[in-house]
Parts: sequence; structure tokens; C-alpha cells
Amino acid sequence: MTFEKQNDLPEISVIVPSYNHGEFISETLNSIINQTFSKWECIIVDDGSSDNTRQVIQEYCDKDSRFEYVYQNNSGVSAARNNGISLAKGEFILPLDADDLIGETYIEKALLEFRRNPDLKLVYCKAKMFGKVNKIWELPDYCYEKLLWQNLIFCSAVYRKSDFNKTKGYDTNILGYEDWDFWLSFIEPSDSVFCINEVLFYYRIRKLSRSTGANQNCVSINKYIYIKHESLYKPFLPDIINYHNGIYLISDIKKSLSYRIGYIILEPFRFVKKIIQAIFFH
Repeated sequence: MTFEKQNDLPEISVIVPSYNHGEFISETLNSIINQTFSKWECIIVDDGSSDNTRQVIQEYCDKDSRFEYVYQNNSGVSAARNNGISLAKGEFILPLDADDLIGETYIEKALLEFRRNPDLKLVYCKAKMFGKVNKIWELPDYCYEKLLWQNLIFCSAVYRKSDFNKTKGYDTNILGYEDWDFWLSFIEPSDSVFCINEVLFYYRIRKLSRSTGANQNCVSINKYIYIKHESLYKPFLPDIINYHNGIYLISDIKKSLSYRIGYIILEPFRFVKKIIQAIFFH
């Protein structure tokens, strides 16, 4: 029995933004077809590709009505995700980039955790890199305070669309760190987040990727994220930057660092250092 004949709405919508990923997207879509959980839809948002992306996607749409093709003029991955999610009919959302893969039980096991604990805000899993690099992706254990200083969760975590609708979506001004910014907009300190203790997400490492440019521009992005989410950082680093009418007061920065230096571990300190460098030396 095909999905189309079940007279059921999908429980989960997989959102796949794609920009010139015709070479890889078949593997990604096959990893969705192979899911042990079948009540899904997959919305592929073609972000103005100039390769064979459309033709490849159309083949899947012709074979399986759970796939839907959407075209937009090139606007970036954040706009593509937001566009796809706005069309989603599922209760749950799973963003998946067009060159990454998910293990065949990922959706089933993620939704099982939501059924076990209705208070969960987000479910993700262990991850592995493949392609140019093949190794386990050693992400730190989730902790809200750590999330302020570095991204702990890859973009392909599962969450409710109703929770997404309470946010402004993915920030189209950010390239490469849009998922981290979204988690900061999405997750509250008291929210429950669960990590499945199994590798079910596979992150492709290529010679060139969106993250390459983002890493080169990480100082300015960190600065942007701090200013945007300043209220989240204040309880941990009071008045680290006094931002008023475009004027940063270095005395407040020094005061905050000296006050909190015993509390801050190495990685957060590096983050603060990058912010200061961005402000005073760029």
C-alpha cells in the first residue's frame, strides 16, 4: 500500500534544501525512503540550482507521492528551510541537508522518544562524518550553558512544527551557523533535549562546503549572534558588552571578564576573546 492511499497526514515532514546538490541528493533521498517509519513527507526546496537537481528530484516525486518538489530563486539555506517548513503538514519537522544521510531507524526512534516524554523539545542522535573525513563526530554532551558558547547539535534534529511557529525561523542573515542561532532562538534553559545514544546521522565532509566560508567569518558571526541574543548571555556574563547607540564600553568588558574568569572554561573564554577582537580590531 502506498502512502497516498492511506488517507493519513504525515506525522513528520523532512525538509531538504538543495542548491546544486544533484550529485549527492539521490543518496540523501534514498536514506529517507529506507526509513523504518513510513508516515513521512519530504519537501525538497530547490534553491535556484543550475545543475540537474530538478531532474533528479522529479524522478523521486514520480515514483513516490511522499516527495514534493518546491522551487525558489536562490535565497540561501535558511530561506529554503523556512519555505519548506511553512508548507509542511507533519506534526514534527526534520531538516536534512541535501548531501547528508540519516540511519534507517532515526525517525522511528526520534518519534518514540517524543511519545515517551511529551515534554521533550528536541531529539537528535550521535553522528558520524563521512566523505573526505571518516570518523565519529565527537559532539559534547548537551548542556544549555555550553550551547551559548558553541553549537552542540547538528541541524538535523527533530522538533515540533508548533514550536517552530513560535520563532522567527532560521535567520537568513547568517551563513553556516544558522542552525546554532536557531537553537538559541528555539530552546529555553528549562527545555528537555534528548540525544539518542546511537549513530543515526551522517554528515558529509567535502572539499568545499557552506561551513568553509562560515569558519573564515566566524568572528563576525559570533559577534552578530551575541548581539542578537544578548539577553541570553547576560546571566552568565553580566554586561560583557554595553551596546548602546553603537558604542561599546571596554571598561564593562574588562569588569565582566575579571568578575567571571574563574567560572568560564576555556572554550567560552575563546568565544569572548573573538567578540572583543571583532569589536576592537576589525
